[in-house]
Amino acid sequence: MNLTDPQQRAAAVDQVLTAAPVVPVMAIEHLEDALPLANALIAGGLPVLEITLRTDCALAAMTRIAAECPQAIVGAGTVLDAEQLEAVTRAGARFAISPGATARIYAAAAAATIPLIPAVATASELMTGLEHGHRRFKFFPAEAAGGIPMLKSFAGPFADVRFCPTGGITPANAPAYLALPNVITVGGSWMVPGDAIRAKNWSRIEALARESAALRQPSAR
Repeated sequence: MNLTDPQQRAAAVDQVLTAAPVVPVMAIEHLEDALPLANALIAGGLPVLEITLRTDCALAAMTRIAAECPQAIVGAGTVLDAEQLEAVTRAGARFAISPGATARIYAAAAAATIPLIPAVATASELMTGLEHGHRRFKFFPAEAAGGIPMLKSFAGPFADVRFCPTGGITPANAPAYLALPNVITVGGSWMVPGDAIRAKNWSRIEALARESAALRQPSAR
């Protein structure tokens, strides 16, 4: 797939993000938690995993999950520059997400072999992304940046753009986001609570993942 072509880049992102209605945003503190955490989420119906680069073992966790969990669609979050994009690609990530967008990260995305999903919060940022050939974006921080009303406003002038809202998404408001035609999936961390990970309560995480996977109603699309 040619990721320099806007349509093919969008198709590559869609292939990832349509796999589940919710993308767990994971900060893995201990490498030994990587596999059981991934397996619990996958068993609950959430195979698309965003592993943030906010911990020391993030790259090692990506490598382990990518190698040993064939059902996982491993992604990297909090990717800030070209060096990190290259590193997560080597670690086995199949997509990357940034918390914002700069000229340098767009340049890195143009040369990458995996799709990068840049984050936007305003119409001007969105127009900049469109100029760089992107049609799929993380909307972040979703609730603080205007939430559902903002996404509805984007739908008119940016009809071919689709989003993954992240930031302030909860089980209570996720269904309303998922009902929007320009939302592919949502990102959140409520299904990976820190106390459950520390207790290694993988069954609880699997149950939360299963509840999350059922948040999109059939009539919403």
